[in-house]
Amino acid sequence: MTNYNSAFIEEITARGFIHQATDIDNLDKILFENSNIPAYIGFDCTAPSLHVGSLIQIMLLRWYQKSGHKPIVLLGGGTTLVGDPSGKDESRKLLTNEIIEKNAVGIKNVFEKFISFDSNANSAVMVNNVEWLTKLNYIDFLRDFGKHFSVNRMLGFDSVKLRLDREQTLSFLEFNYMILQGYDFYELKQRYDCILQMGGSDQWGNIINGIELNRRVDINENKSNLFGLTSPLITTASGSKMGKTANGAVWLNSDLCSPWDYWQFWRNTEDKDVIKFLKLFTEISLKEINKLKELQGAEINEAKIILANSATALLHGEDEKNKALETAKSIFQNIGDQKNLPIIYFSPEQILKEVSILDCMIESNYLANSKGEARRLIRGSAVKINDITIKDENKKINQLDFQDINQIRLSAGKKKHILIKIK
Repeated sequence: MTNYNSAFIEEITARGFIHQATDIDNLDKILFENSNIPAYIGFDCTAPSLHVGSLIQIMLLRWYQKSGHKPIVLLGGGTTLVGDPSGKDESRKLLTNEIIEKNAVGIKNVFEKFISFDSNANSAVMVNNVEWLTKLNYIDFLRDFGKHFSVNRMLGFDSVKLRLDREQTLSFLEFNYMILQGYDFYELKQRYDCILQMGGSDQWGNIINGIELNRRVDINENKSNLFGLTSPLITTASGSKMGKTANGAVWLNSDLCSPWDYWQFWRNTEDKDVIKFLKLFTEISLKEINKLKELQGAEINEAKIILANSATALLHGEDEKNKALETAKSIFQNIGDQKNLPIIYFSPEQILKEVSILDCMIESNYLANSKGEARRLIRGSAVKINDITIKDENKKINQLDFQDINQIRLSAGKKKHILIKIK
C-alpha cells in the first residue's frame, strides 16, 4: 500500500473511500504542505432529504474538514432543473422551482450535523449553483464554454453511453447536465480557488469534464493543480444498493426516518458488511475497528450495536442514540424503556367495541402498508402481541389483551414494533 503524507488522503485511503483519483500523489503533496485548501461535492435537490446513499460523500467532507481543509457544499438548485442522467434508465421527473427550493432547505439541515459552518479558518461554505446557472446568457455560454466540450468524448461517458446502449432516450436537456456541472467547477475555482471536486464513482466523467474546462478556459492557471476524486458505489454483501430497504430509502432527516429506525438500519447490517461500514460511516479508530474484526458468530452483534450507536450519534446526537439503545434493550432484552417506539392511541370506548388488528397494523403504514400485507404477515406467523404469536387475521384487540395495563406491544417480525395505548 502506498504511504501518503497528508492526513486526509492517508485516512480515506485506509478506510476505503477512494475509487478513482487524478494525480493523487500531487494532491497528497499539496494537502500536506498547505492548509485550508477548498474542495467541493455537489448535491442535487431532488428530494426533501438526502438518504444514506449520500452519507459516504458527507463523511468525505467531514474528514476533509477534520484534516484542516475547507469543504464546500454545493447545492444543485440549478442543475436539479435539468436532471442528472448518471445511473438512470430514464429521465428524472422535472421539478418546479418551488419544490427545489423546499428540498434545498431540508437538505441544508443535514450538513450542520456533520461539518462546521462557523467562523474558523477552514469553515465550511454552502452555495447553490442556481446563483450562476440561471443567470447565464445562452449564446454567450455556448461561445465561451460550449466550444470546449467534445460531443464525441461526451458520448463515451458512462452516464450517456449506458442509456444509448440500452436504446433509452436521452434528452438534449439531460445531455447538457455534464456541461453545467463542469461549469460549476469553473465557477467555484474562480470564486473560492477550489482545486478539488469529489463525488460518487458515477460522477467521474462529469468531474473530468470540469477539470478540463478549467484548464482550457483560463490559460493562466497552473494546469496541474486541479484534481478529481471519487468514492466507490457502496453495495451490501447481498448485492443490494446501499441505503435501500424493503420500505424504501433510509433518509437522513428525522421527520422522514426516525432516530430509532435509523439505529435499527445500522443494527441490522449484514455480518460481512460490519467492518466496512464501521470504516466508512463512523469515526471509530482503525485500531479499534481491527479489534472488532476478531469477533465471531453471535459476538458480531456487539460490533453491529457499536456501528448503530456511532452512526446514530453522528447524525442525531448522543441523546437520540441513547434513546434508541434503550428502546432496543426494552424490545430484545425486556429491559429499559419502550417509550421511544411509535405509539397509536385508542379510547376506552374504542377498546370496548374492539379494534381490528389489521387496522392497527396499517396505522401510519409502519407495520404494514396494506391490509393485504398485514394478512400475509399474520399467515406467516410474523405478528405478535406482547411476544405471543397471532394466528387469526380476524382478531380484534380488546380489553383482555391489555390485562389491567394501559399498553401492549404489537410486532411485525423482529424489527418492527409499535405500542398501542389506551388514552
